[in-house]
Amino acid sequence: MRLVRCLQDLKNFKQGCVATIGNFDGLHLGHQAILEHVKTCAKELGVPSCAIIFEPQPKEFFDPQDAPIRLTRVREKLELLRDQGIDIVLCLHFNQRFREISAEDFIKKILVDGLHVKHIEVGDDFHFGAKRSGNFAMLQEAGKKYGFTVQDAKTVYLDEQRISSTRVRNALLADDLELVERLLGRPFQLSGRVIRGQQLARKLGCPTANIQLKRKHAPLRGVFVVSCELEGKVYCGVANIGIRPTVQGDGRSHLEVHLLDYSGDLYNRHIRVTFHHKLRDEKKFNSLDELKAAIDNDVTNARAYWQARGLLNR
Repeated sequence: MRLVRCLQDLKNFKQGCVATIGNFDGLHLGHQAILEHVKTCAKELGVPSCAIIFEPQPKEFFDPQDAPIRLTRVREKLELLRDQGIDIVLCLHFNQRFREISAEDFIKKILVDGLHVKHIEVGDDFHFGAKRSGNFAMLQEAGKKYGFTVQDAKTVYLDEQRISSTRVRNALLADDLELVERLLGRPFQLSGRVIRGQQLARKLGCPTANIQLKRKHAPLRGVFVVSCELEGKVYCGVANIGIRPTVQGDGRSHLEVHLLDYSGDLYNRHIRVTFHHKLRDEKKFNSLDELKAAIDNDVTNARAYWQARGLLNR
């Protein structure tokens, strides 16, 4: 997959493409259906497939305090788009200058002169350009002028309800990991690099990997049974994700993972965490002794979960 971060990198991009535009946060089954159709059209036309995304996402730029909690940060999103087989990702920096681009310039400079788009697929409620002045009908008219076709992305439903990133977030808030997996087509995952923390868990007899989330708020909170992918191997574990109310923190979400029956140095290594089952809510304890007892109980329950599935020795 080729990642393009600015329009200047498109100067020699002459072969054209089939494109789609969106946030693709979480890359749920609805997104995947769009991408599959884009890939099919691209193959028929003999050109690459392309996904156009924005960083930060527009709502994060306009209202950072009340923007929806991210399901996937940019690295995770790019990995998922790569796994979907998309040829090119154009990641545009959404800043003050970009927000002022007119709808006409967006079409001409990005879609036509930049990507030489042959076909584009977006939702029929899609808006773009300064003050959201561009819409689906405008794209269709531009297509007639510049020689590309436009198609509306079909909505995908599960249990007679539309699949959306908002629905995934609500399922996570409700701790319905089974529904989340059905909406995503895979279990929910977070990933990041292991950094040095306060090392309090080590002192309490349960060393954890402190994973850098690069976000203020995480889309779920509590203690979970997890599995962790590390350099091609999968390990069983238990994780706490939240603000760590018992110890003095910075108010940001932290992800700490204890790998069962693992020994080794994890610092600076990238790890992917898959969430399987919630054990309990995050709780503020009155003492470190109470916290240690709760952690020991969490490890016991996580071990029992994996033993019941034949993935750990008794």
